[in-house]
Amino acid sequence: MRPFGLLLAYAALLQAADFRKDALPVLEQNCTSCHGAIKQLGGVRLDTPSGFEKAKPAVVLASVESGSMPPGEKLTAAELAGFRDWLKSGAAWPAGIVAATGGAGAGGADNMALARRIHDKIAAAPATAAPLKAYKTTIPGTAVSYEMVPIPAGAFRMGTPDAEPGHRKDESPVHPVRIEAFWMSAHEVTWDEYRLFMFANQAGENVNKDAQVDAVSRPTRPYVEMSFGMGIDGYPAISMTQHAANKYAEWLSAKTGQFYRLPTEAEWEYACRAGSQTAFPWGDDASKIGEYAWFTDNADGKYQKVMSKKPNAWGLYDMLGNVMEWTLDQYAPYAASTGAVTEPWVKATKPYPHAVRGGSWADDAEKCRCGARVGSDATWKQQDPQLPKSIWYHTDAQGLGFRLVRPLQVPGPDEMFRYWNSGVEHDQ
Repeated sequence: MRPFGLLLAYAALLQAADFRKDALPVLEQNCTSCHGAIKQLGGVRLDTPSGFEKAKPAVVLASVESGSMPPGEKLTAAELAGFRDWLKSGAAWPAGIVAATGGAGAGGADNMALARRIHDKIAAAPATAAPLKAYKTTIPGTAVSYEMVPIPAGAFRMGTPDAEPGHRKDESPVHPVRIEAFWMSAHEVTWDEYRLFMFANQAGENVNKDAQVDAVSRPTRPYVEMSFGMGIDGYPAISMTQHAANKYAEWLSAKTGQFYRLPTEAEWEYACRAGSQTAFPWGDDASKIGEYAWFTDNADGKYQKVMSKKPNAWGLYDMLGNVMEWTLDQYAPYAASTGAVTEPWVKATKPYPHAVRGGSWADDAEKCRCGARVGSDATWKQQDPQLPKSIWYHTDAQGLGFRLVRPLQVPGPDEMFRYWNSGVEHDQ
């Protein structure tokens, strides 16, 4: 009976141990910041099944038992017991799962586990009854609201022809793209909205605690006044890094229970064109730009209040001029295509450059075309006195802002994580 009893005990242990519950949070929050995709101390990776197997589960188990790794004092008794049980049960690691680079490398709790918790909150929310209608939402716990405009699914030709005035080589070749339906911010994110993210007390979070909202990493206090005297109430927020814009999207998602992210470069151009295929949403006549955009000839050397010019045909304000806008994509040459590509996204592999669109108050009309592109650059932090340079501010890019999109289809938690963590947080 004894062997049979041992077999039953072992089977119970196998059943009790759960990778997602018992192992993944421990690895992401305690191990992968030093033994993951960014750092691989001692040549050890604990973020993939192959890396973990190479490190030898028995060695990891011995480290856990001794309290040396993961650091015993950081784990509760339940966490330690669960992780030990998973290791002893055979350390089964489901295929296709890669542990996020957690710990200090990704802002502590701001990691894959947090993305999963936010995803669960969003998934539990009631379905939107009218998915393609404009809506206005007040950020919970505040008096600040924002407006979202529906963008229909469709196809367009991305890029610009050689004959377009101001055309540059990086806007070619023109290629067909298909885009699924989504909402987009009616205007650029304003200081009224962004300062709630920068300063928790302004969003009522010191009173109304929310563990998920509180876990999203926030900007450090800036060393200069970030509007540079150009105005705050009703003006676009500026000079944030792409990482900061991504974290705002994550924070707003946790705050509202709706999924937000930066637009891809293709989504941005599709929304800007609003059904047109001309240099500007209203046509090819550059002389009309003053009706729709703040640019170098009319902006008086500074950004202006959002929504004070005409919108495009889909109800989007300031897509051109005022402040240029972050997209998700790594800035890269367009690839030639023989057929329509659906939802293209050039995922980041390095901190620079990322694609920025729309032109700013300091640009001429040729730089404020639908197809004009700019790549981000490390010199946008040139005057930052901090060493290492801040991961939150591009102090030398005072014409740089962003707006958000909300896809009609909510992605899974792993994809949410990739949208909110593009690698630029490791720019030093």
